[in-house]
Amino acid sequence: MYEPEPAAVATPIGLIVITGDNDRLTSIRFTRAGPARPGEGRAAREAAAQVAAWFEGRLTRFDLPLAPAATPRGQTLRDAIVAIGHGETMSYGALAARIGSSARAVGQACARNPFPLVVPCHRVVQAGGALGPYSAGDGPATKAWLLAAERRFTGTGS
Repeated sequence: MYEPEPAAVATPIGLIVITGDNDRLTSIRFTRAGPARPGEGRAAREAAAQVAAWFEGRLTRFDLPLAPAATPRGQTLRDAIVAIGHGETMSYGALAARIGSSARAVGQACARNPFPLVVPCHRVVQAGGALGPYSAGDGPATKAWLLAAERRFTGTGS
């Protein structure tokens, strides 16, 4: 089976590699280094353009075709994470309460998120506002950078 060449976007936090075909994205990974490239699949190329716009502060919400979550519950968790506004955060517990789930389920959805940044699990924090873990890039340091960038672009904090 043919897989199109992934797109790769150079960002201040490293390379973001976007895998997908003409119809949908299948994954986004943060890596340390490598060459930027446009990618072959239409969905991956569009995602690369949107990721670049996000890092330039010109985009606050992604509009991309993602491979569906494995289960309806997984899709509900993904949709709830996407609903957290640009520059905002929500605790695992508060997000769980909003959708009738558990904080543990939210944490697992974040840890297994195949689309970091696009499904913004960096906006999910621990009770009291502590950052907590992050499964992409350099972990909590990347999470802190992404949140600071969003706040800088929206003027909601330092």
